[in-house]
Amino acid sequence: MKLADSGGLKVVATGDVHYHKQHRHRLHDVLVSIKTRNTLDGSHIARRPNSEFYLRSPQEMESIFHDRPDAVANTLAIAERCARFDLTKDLGYTFPHFRGQDRQTAPRALAELCRSKLDKYYPPGSEHRADALSRMEKELHLVNHHKLGGFFLVYRDIMELAQEVAADIRRGSRRAHGNLLPGRGRGSSVSSIICYFLGLSHIDPVVNNLFLGRFLNETLASVPDIDLDFPREIREELMRRVYDRYGAEHTGLVCTFPTYRMRSAVREIGKALDLPIGELEQVAKFASHYSSPAELGEELEKLPGFAGRSKAPLWRDLCELAVEIAGLPRHISQHVGGMIISSKPLVEIVPLELSAMPDRVLCQWDKDSCDDARFIKIDFLALGMLSLVEECVELVSRKENEPPDLSRIDFDDEKVYDSICEGDTIGVFQIESRAQIQMLRRARPRNLNDLSIEVAIIRPGPIVGGAVNPYVRRREDERKAIATGRPYKPPFDHPLLEEALGDTLGIILYQDQVLQVCQALAGFTTGQAEELRRAMSRRRSRELMEDFWEAFRDGAGRRGVSESTAQPIFQKVVAFSEFGFPKSHAAAFGLLAYQSAWLRFYHPVEFYTALFNNQPMGFYSLDTLTRDAKRHDVDVFLPDINRSDVHCTVEGQSLRVGLAFVRNCGLDVTEEMVIEREQNGPFASLGDLVRRAPPKLSREAIENLVWVGACNAFGLTQRELLWQVGLWLPPKTEVPHKHRARRQLELPLNHPYENLRFGGMVVQEKMLAEYQMLGFAASGHPFSIMQSALPPDRVTYNELRDLEHDVDVEVAGLVVARQRPSTAKGTVFVLLEDEQGMINVIVRPDVNERYRMAVRGEPFLSVHGKLAKDDGTFNIIADALRPLKVSMVPAPTFSETPAYSPYKFLRSLRQHPPAAKSWG
Repeated sequence: MKLADSGGLKVVATGDVHYHKQHRHRLHDVLVSIKTRNTLDGSHIARRPNSEFYLRSPQEMESIFHDRPDAVANTLAIAERCARFDLTKDLGYTFPHFRGQDRQTAPRALAELCRSKLDKYYPPGSEHRADALSRMEKELHLVNHHKLGGFFLVYRDIMELAQEVAADIRRGSRRAHGNLLPGRGRGSSVSSIICYFLGLSHIDPVVNNLFLGRFLNETLASVPDIDLDFPREIREELMRRVYDRYGAEHTGLVCTFPTYRMRSAVREIGKALDLPIGELEQVAKFASHYSSPAELGEELEKLPGFAGRSKAPLWRDLCELAVEIAGLPRHISQHVGGMIISSKPLVEIVPLELSAMPDRVLCQWDKDSCDDARFIKIDFLALGMLSLVEECVELVSRKENEPPDLSRIDFDDEKVYDSICEGDTIGVFQIESRAQIQMLRRARPRNLNDLSIEVAIIRPGPIVGGAVNPYVRRREDERKAIATGRPYKPPFDHPLLEEALGDTLGIILYQDQVLQVCQALAGFTTGQAEELRRAMSRRRSRELMEDFWEAFRDGAGRRGVSESTAQPIFQKVVAFSEFGFPKSHAAAFGLLAYQSAWLRFYHPVEFYTALFNNQPMGFYSLDTLTRDAKRHDVDVFLPDINRSDVHCTVEGQSLRVGLAFVRNCGLDVTEEMVIEREQNGPFASLGDLVRRAPPKLSREAIENLVWVGACNAFGLTQRELLWQVGLWLPPKTEVPHKHRARRQLELPLNHPYENLRFGGMVVQEKMLAEYQMLGFAASGHPFSIMQSALPPDRVTYNELRDLEHDVDVEVAGLVVARQRPSTAKGTVFVLLEDEQGMINVIVRPDVNERYRMAVRGEPFLSVHGKLAKDDGTFNIIADALRPLKVSMVPAPTFSETPAYSPYKFLRSLRQHPPAAKSWG
């Protein structure tokens, strides 16, 4: 202060603030420990010395600076200046300006472009011409009203750039002639005819009767979102070219802040408290569903061996701090596809940092902050199913010499819909989950409109809104009426709702139907209805909802609707407050769902090959997908050093797993191996492989190839091949020899001990090796190694179909998925897989409480319960669950046969090389 006074400078009253409340100093200390990757004791120097670094109240600050009231006044003056700062105006952000030819304005250029596309898509005299023209004029008016002409034309520029990228990537491949789009629209933008004309959407909004107001209306709160999906390789190159087009200084990636969840919180805080790692893992395994220290403490007491722990100081601190930290940002990360493009250099308007991706920067604001500042975020989303479709079309064209045109396939194919209605949709886009399969069997979709409803109905909005069961009942009534030749008219809560809810049998299923109901019944403008939807999707206040109800009631009254009729309708609208799809989004995803189902039905081997190559994607693991492929007559062959490519390939009517799928065999090294094989012929023996393989192929990688059976073509057992690996290469713990980098020249052509003979592997060993080296088993179902553990009276998937409703059954299976949806009120859904199919198990809260250890953690389960059959579906209502333990064959001694464990066997061979003896 003396320095400031001597220089005539003003002083500001402030504090060294690191947490907002004083009691949060404990949490801050733990976060410092986590940041420094140390315990509380080990991070003592980095932590603050006491609990005084909190945000003090105005009264406390006045007391501290009682002798310098000018400092406090200066702080208030700065705060007032900050309050006057407007992010949307004072930052100076603007979207890149449209650069038209001949000084053409953006509105005029957009209008001319749309009119030319109108004649292309809706020629004069066509059925939908008048509706399309009316819709186009309406949208152009709204675009001009909000001054968005340049916004849409910049998006068109980006889509044209995407077409160039797609053409470059597909050049030379057969799929270049498959009429594949470079990308597809999703979300509410699909409802716009302007987006349809600009190539930003592939769904006709007029034919599909899509509602525009969710995307574009007279009172937009922010710039409309246009989300675009691309195949992965197209997206990556497109983002690079967007940087080139608009300049690296003007382009940046949006960030996101992953938050602590209960499981990660337990692990991280426990390490800071220096609690035993093994015990922390046991707690973390079951900690994901608790929201209070008391709940977590109660669960802690129930774990075996943890009685009394919740009262111990450190464990009590863990329970309290884990709840405090849950939901706090854990680190900064990159948004899945959001980019910001600015006419000004981004460094002048937003904090930046270097991205993990080379030559790219990351904005330190997330999508919500960018939206608050009215930044325009462009979403380039990588959709794995589009990558699958690209590859599948390419594979089919190699077999048939012509790629299928997925825009011209039969979209009313009875056989495809039959398979969908049976719930045979594992691997199919959007309709493969446990809940979706159950709904498919109940609702039985027969066209694209039905499929759009299927995509939308299993979402929190319709579920919480109580829409699912009423829709299914009305769907069944409609089916019965059609079967008997009678017309079916669904019931509506009021005749004014027929147009808004006609496509969904009088039920609110789509997000935009909330807006349409408010408009139809209460006379809301689109803007008013959108305000209500936004209010419901955020933290609503009682006062705000009462205001909306009064406006809804009064508007309905003016249209002759009584309050007694309006109130339950408003309650249904409000119940649809959770996440839901607009019809436009569901229509876009429904089309892709059908196309993927069509490819799977008519080209299964190509579909599964592409599905394997584009993991991770979807709901299921490769292990489950492998067995599903076999159920569809697609054999899955293990990797083969002389037949496999880098990725999975089609081999006749089978799938050959690629070499890069083997643990520790990366893309680069397997690509070099394949090139070597193609240039100089197949590998003749293991010694030949070791001599010719790239030097960076590690010994561990070669051992993994042997274990998984990739070298079986050499005519030796895996153990004999492993013995030879030990002869050719030293253990990885040894210091690398100076000649290792040139081993192709240095290794001898033979070895005096290479002909020793060892016994083969039993089924259990082969399956375990596949799980360890691939992550899935191609040779069979895990039940093949645990027959002794299976219940003697168990019922299989196929047998369940023939049993009566409400009978007692016992089933067993591998746990494929566990779900505890927030909408299910404590019920847990467990999906089991036996040798024949998937079995859905419903675990009610009381049963879950009794068998929680088995429900939450065991990989194999036996379940006793009632068989519940309804609308073509069957579930097991569990009343008891128990884990199934794999009964392994005892490991024999080394003097009899090689050790049972792969890794024990390797260690034994290296430590005690056997004499010249053959094991049978």
